[in-house]
Amino acid sequence: MAEAERIIGTPEVGDEAQPEPEAPRGRRRIAALLVVAVIAYLLDLGTKLAVVAKLEHQPPIRIIGDLLRFEAVRNPGAAFGFGEAFTILFTVIAASVIVVIVRLARKLYSLPWAIALGLLLGGALGNLTDRIFRSPGVFRGAVVDFIAPAHFAVFNLADTAIVCGGILIVLLSFRGLDPDGTVHKD
Repeated sequence: MAEAERIIGTPEVGDEAQPEPEAPRGRRRIAALLVVAVIAYLLDLGTKLAVVAKLEHQPPIRIIGDLLRFEAVRNPGAAFGFGEAFTILFTVIAASVIVVIVRLARKLYSLPWAIALGLLLGGALGNLTDRIFRSPGVFRGAVVDFIAPAHFAVFNLADTAIVCGGILIVLLSFRGLDPDGTVHKD
């Protein structure tokens, strides 16, 4: 009888139930982070290449009357053009953000966090690429900005990805969702 119970799956006395191995949730979330980061990075890089090739040294293009225009601007500073003397510091900060995201990715089991961190990673890589490869030199390069809303700073798609990722992280934190997928109530 014990053999029949073992065959049909009824545990015998003394048999310890072995937990089912979980699917590799972390890999799927890391893949999502990487896909979002690559898409954000390639969109930023592609638009900057087009702006430099077609729009730089040209008059701005009006998109929505006076509300929105495309205008090529080289920004050696941070957001809103602040800190032009600290370009190397911004390069170090962007590289640090990338390292932190890569380290955090090992514990990533939340899809919303993967999307948020992917946006941050893609944006940071986009602006870091400018800082490294654009003039006036390595680690001092000016970021290419081109989206110019009326009465606001000129920015690019990397900045947009960073801001959207940051907003999503704030919302996830307020909802109590951690990157490891756990939900806590504070």
